[in-house]
Amino acid sequence: MNKYGAKKTELDGIRFDSKREANRYAELKLMERAKEISHLERQHRFTLIGEQKDEDGKIIERPVTYVADFVYRDKEGHTVVEDAKGVKTEVYKIKRKLMLMIYGVRIREV
Repeated sequence: MNKYGAKKTELDGIRFDSKREANRYAELKLMERAKEISHLERQHRFTLIGEQKDEDGKIIERPVTYVADFVYRDKEGHTVVEDAKGVKTEVYKIKRKLMLMIYGVRIREV
């Protein structure tokens, strides 16, 4: 268990951070087989702020990233970014706002 009560769960040989995420993956896989969605990806990484380097090219700050639980295309061809969210931490809220500002993407919280 993690500090928010989520229990790691394995499904189809894949380890998920929570039962909620594993259950949503199962739903999305069914939707993909039924051709309701396509191009399903797990743990897609978005760069929100690139790495920062000094004048000598040495990295002084690592990049800030957001890792989406799921990314897929709906029937209309729109890209959907989902997060199986239990607790909305302050860091998550900032990253959600950055996703909208930088990529124009509203994260769908399930």
